[in-house]
Parts: sequence; structure tokens; C-alpha cells
Amino acid sequence: MKRYILIILFVPVIVFAQTGAVKGLIKSNGEPVPFANVGLVGTSFGVATDVNGKYSLNEIPAGKYTLQVSSVGFKNYKETVVVIAHKPSFVNAVMEKTSAQLDEFVVTGTLKEVSIMKSAVPIKVYKPAYFKKNPTPALFEALQIVNGVRPQINCSVCNTGDIHINGMEGPYTMITIDGMPIVGGLSTVYGLNGIPNSMIGQMEVVKGPASTLFGSEAVGGLINVITKSPEETPKLSLDVFGTSWGEVNTDLGIMFKPSKKITSSLGVSYFNYSNPIDNNGDNFTDVTLQDRISVFNKWSFKRKGDREFSMALRYIYEDRWGGDMQWTPVFRGGDSIYGESIYTSRYEVIGKYQLPVKEKIMASFSYSNHDQNSVYGNTPYIANQKIAFSQLYWDKTVGLHDFLVGTAYRFNYYDDNTSATQSVDNLNATNQPDEAGLPGFFIQDAISLNEKHKVLLGARYDYDSRHGSIFTPRFNYKWSPVDNNTFRLSTGTGYRVVNLFTEDHAATTGAREVIVVGNLSPETSYNANLNYQRFINTNFGFINFDASVFYTYFTNKISPDYETNPQQIIYENIDGYAVSQGGSFDLSVNFSIPLNIKVGATFIDVYEMNNDENGNLRKEKQLLTENVSGTYSVAYKFEKSKIKIDYSGNLYGPMKLPLVENDVRAEYSDWYSIQNIQVTKTFKKNWEIYGGVKNLLDFTPPSNSILRANDPFDKNVNSPENPNGYTFDPTYVYAGFQGVRVFFGVRYTLK
Repeated sequence: MKRYILIILFVPVIVFAQTGAVKGLIKSNGEPVPFANVGLVGTSFGVATDVNGKYSLNEIPAGKYTLQVSSVGFKNYKETVVVIAHKPSFVNAVMEKTSAQLDEFVVTGTLKEVSIMKSAVPIKVYKPAYFKKNPTPALFEALQIVNGVRPQINCSVCNTGDIHINGMEGPYTMITIDGMPIVGGLSTVYGLNGIPNSMIGQMEVVKGPASTLFGSEAVGGLINVITKSPEETPKLSLDVFGTSWGEVNTDLGIMFKPSKKITSSLGVSYFNYSNPIDNNGDNFTDVTLQDRISVFNKWSFKRKGDREFSMALRYIYEDRWGGDMQWTPVFRGGDSIYGESIYTSRYEVIGKYQLPVKEKIMASFSYSNHDQNSVYGNTPYIANQKIAFSQLYWDKTVGLHDFLVGTAYRFNYYDDNTSATQSVDNLNATNQPDEAGLPGFFIQDAISLNEKHKVLLGARYDYDSRHGSIFTPRFNYKWSPVDNNTFRLSTGTGYRVVNLFTEDHAATTGAREVIVVGNLSPETSYNANLNYQRFINTNFGFINFDASVFYTYFTNKISPDYETNPQQIIYENIDGYAVSQGGSFDLSVNFSIPLNIKVGATFIDVYEMNNDENGNLRKEKQLLTENVSGTYSVAYKFEKSKIKIDYSGNLYGPMKLPLVENDVRAEYSDWYSIQNIQVTKTFKKNWEIYGGVKNLLDFTPPSNSILRANDPFDKNVNSPENPNGYTFDPTYVYAGFQGVRVFFGVRYTLK
């Protein structure tokens, strides 16, 4: 018996005796790397280096391992190490710096590919994986989890909308595809619809004016959707999901090579929702019914000297309607049962070609044609818009100076069936489409003074055929006092020509009379933005912190006036000034364990100062603009089971809403939050299944948001049951009416 006791007592000693240790020092360019993550691959042994770059892994069973070192801003380091019992093994690593873990390469700020860490322009980059946290049938809806960016529903009935950046209304946001400004005006809502996820490389967001390089409409911000080159596209990708409301979305992507020098990618996106639901009891559809197909085809051609040549084509067709639950196409355009029906057909062509010369000279072009056949009740709105754009620029580096010199021309054609395109002769009115040419010239100089200081100077001159010469300069300064700490200062001016019938959906519905006071002059803005970005290594992971303050001053600003007369929308240049100011921050924490947390918030104050009847300036808060908004997401991955959980959401503060006289509805919206959760399971052979719940809190706006939904044609305005004389008005809207729903989907990717 004593013999067995002695054996048991000595077993732990024997086991302990078979362990060793791994120690060492982690450096880069002769300097220690603090808080780097050091671990043995395939085990639970891991530790972070101290402030002097030293580490020690103890009590490791003897054997052969792979030591891995990772740290933000450096390439991962791997080395084989043999652990010997009773003896420490020493592994010193020299890590190579890289921006790959800190950022991506961007093109939006300067029209050329540059590391975001070296860019003097603050840019946010979002990959397709980010939007998979909350899968949606269109990028428009996916933007609800981007801090400072809000998809705004502009119509309670047909659910069309636009994108607000830092509180600025949709017309101030320019949407481009591969840098081409083909999306604008009439087609704004379609810029982020119908691009298959498999075709998207990344989305770049500039908060604040970008008029110097991109011209008019980029006053409030810029969203540039960059599509993948065909070579980067999977051979086959499929993503299908549906919801408990009956929505079905399908994205299909294919890559093929017709020849050794030609590669092509084809993406097809189809979305269908044909299940009328009225949960709020107003007898109107809560969500617009939609049937949409989009085809995107991109080609790249191999040329000598790796010169670029690519072309892309996109086509979208959509049939959408919303309104009375009893509406069918038979009632389209009539005044018995109310419905808003929109048929849209749109195609786009994009191309980029590098000239076959020694210098780097790029030519790019785009063309879009947008046809809209719509009826709002018994009010038809038939419109066509064509946008042609061409650009030629020269990229040249001379010493410390990186020049970009270019010229551009944009032509806009717009025609509709309203008075907006009629001749001024009221007696013999004839159709007179709006045609505007906009030639421009721009130059920028990126000056790399040294590793810590970089200056970007830019200027643009445009000649608008309607308004004459327009000059927009800008100045950007980047200062990095120490590694992973960057300050960016941006200042400049911008301008915007207003096309209210193509920008403001409320102007086309017929619910209110449109009044234009005087000749609308272009808006001018003066802006400043200060941004700070820092990456911090810690012993539990790394932190990315980003904060900005911004200020924009407007003259000649044009805002729709819903309040002076409840039967009208009045447009005119303000006689005072307008201001958009505020601040925002984003915080991302990537833990050593597979946990990621992101939190962001934006604080904004947008207002106008107008002269009252006594000539005194009076402050007026902008409608449909929240003072506070926030986004958040939490992601955790179970490595062994390959299951990932994503929780994401947003939070919006109260917004001032458009009211009518003696309105019983609240003047301000409530605080609200849209929250989503998703579980994703990854299988071998490139399969994924995912599912979850959207709008967990089941938030929807008040059920009486549509005023007089029971009398949309205003046939009984003077009835006793309507003592206030209300008329039909769907403009009281700030969020969608779609409540909680379950979704499930499957993905397949053949790389």
C-alpha cells in the first residue's frame, strides 16, 4: 500500500519536471514592441509583452511548437520553437511594420490609392464583412450601423429615402460607384440598391465636403462604393436569405475568363417582397411592396506595363407600390383607392482607361439613364434623367510633391411632366427639359514634408451654365507626433445647385403644393474639420479610437418650409445663414480572445438663422435631424465550433417633425433604437448558414404618422369628424414601420 502512495505522490513531480519555458524580446527597428500578443499556436498558452517588449511563457510541456507574435501595426511573426524540460528556450523576434492591420488602402480622398494612415483626408472604410453583421437586401438599409450616417425614409407610403451624414440632408451627400458621380438627383435612392454583395470590395465614407475633387453635391459628405476587380471576385458566390415578413433576397456572383487577357465578373441581385402587412391599423401597407432585379457586369483587360483598363455595366428594374391595403394595379392613377406606384428602369456604364504613354494619365467616364414612371394617388410624375461624366487627370510625383492635375465635364439632362420643365411662357407653355453642362478643372498637391507632417492643397474651378464661375479650394494637414497617433485638419469651401424635384420626394407626391420663391441661387459652404486617430496596444488586445469635431457655415441655403402653410412646401434661399456643427467618436476594441466591440456616437446641432418680421435673426432647428445618435456592435466567435454571434444596433435622439396647424401629433419623435442579433455557422467546403432577429425591440413610429389616411384624396375634408380641416399628409416620417422579424439565410463561396 505504501508503494502505491509513493507513486501517486511522485506523479505530479514527474509531470512538472517535463515542462519548460519560452522567453524573449520583441523589437522593431531597434525599439521594443510593448503589449504584443505572444502565444503558441493550437494551445492556450499566451501572454503579452511588457512595456520593454519582454515576455515569458512558463510551465509549457516539453515538445515542438509554433510561436506566433502579433501586434497592431506589424506583420504577424511565426517561428518554430522546441521546449526542453528544465531549460528555458529563448526566441527574440524582429517584427516588420505594416499598415495592413491598422487600415486599408483608399482612393476617395485623393483619386489615387493611398494608405489611410498616410492620407491627409479622414476616411472611414467598411468591408462587406462589416455589413454581414446585419444582412440587408440593399446597402441603403445596411448603413444604419455606420456612425454618423443615417438612412432617412422620406415617404411613409412608398418608403423611398436618402442618406444623411452628420445631420445634413440627403441632397448634400454624393454617392459614387468606383469614383464616378453617376448617382444623384432623381436616382439617389438607387445608388446603394441592387449592387450584389459579392461585387463590393469596400465602401469609403468621407464625412464633410469633398467638392474639390468631386464637384457639386459632395457638400455634406461622400459615399464611394468600390467594386471588386474581376480577378478578386470568387469563381462562384451565392447568398440567399428570407424573413418572416415574406421578404426574399438573392445575390449571385460569377467570375469567368474569356481569354488570358480578359477577366469578367457577373453579379445578379433579386429582391422580392409581395406580402401586404398593416400592423398599425391605418389600412396602409407598413412596408412598400417591391420587385427588384439588378445586374452588374465588370470587365478588366490586361495590358502592357500593367496599365489599367476596366469597364462596368449595371441595370436595375424595380416595381414598387405602397398605399391602401385594397389597392391593385387596376386603380393606378385613379382617385377611388389610394396607392403610390413607381416603375423604375435604370442603366449605368462606367469605364477607366490609362493612356499608353510614359506618364501616368488616367481617363474615366460614366453614363447613366434613369426612367421613372410613378403615380402618387392620382398625381402622375413621369421623369427621365441622364448624367454623362468624363474626366482626365495626370498623376505626377516631383520630389516631395505628389501632384494630381485634371479636367472634368459633367452634363445633366432632366425632363418631367411637371411645371419644373415648362417654358416661362404661361400662355403658350411648352416642354423645356433642363440641360446643364459643368466643365471643371482641378489640381491638388500632396506634400510629404517628413514622416510626421503632410500637407494636401487642392483647388477646383467649375463653370455652371446656369450660375457661372465657381471656385472651391481646400486645405488638409496631417500630423503624426508619434507612432499610431494622428491629427488631421481639413478646411475648404463647397457649393451646391438645387434640383428640388429630383431631390425632394415630398415635392412630387401632390400632397402639398410646391412654391418656389424667386430664382434659387447656389448654396455656398465654408467648413472645418479636426480629426484625431489613435491605435493603442494593450495586454488584452488593441484599441482603435477616432474622434472628430466639425463646423460648416452656409449662405444661400435652401430648405423646404413645411410650417408656414400646411398645404404648401415653400422653397427659397434663406436671408440669413445656416450652421451644421458637432462632434463624433468611434471606439473599436479587438481583444486577444475572438471578441470585438465597436461603439460610436455623433452629437450634432443643425440650424438656420432667419430674419423674422421685425428684422431680428431667429434660430430655427432643422427638421428630421437628431441631436444625438449612436451605433454599437459586439461580435464573438467560438473557434472550435465555428459559430459567430453578432449583435448590432443604433440609437437616435428626438427629431423635430413637420406638423400642420393644430396638429395633435407630437412635435418631436421619441428616442428609439433598432437592434439586431445574428448567429452564423461556418462549415467546411465554403458553406455558411445564418439567422437571427431584426428590430428586436419591435420599434415602429406612431400609428397616426400618416395624417388622414382614411381620406387620402381629401374628399371629406369639411366633414364634422374633421373639425381642424386636416388634409392627407404623409410627410411626418422619420423611421420605417417594419417591426420585429426573424430571418434565415445561406451562403456559398467558391474561391
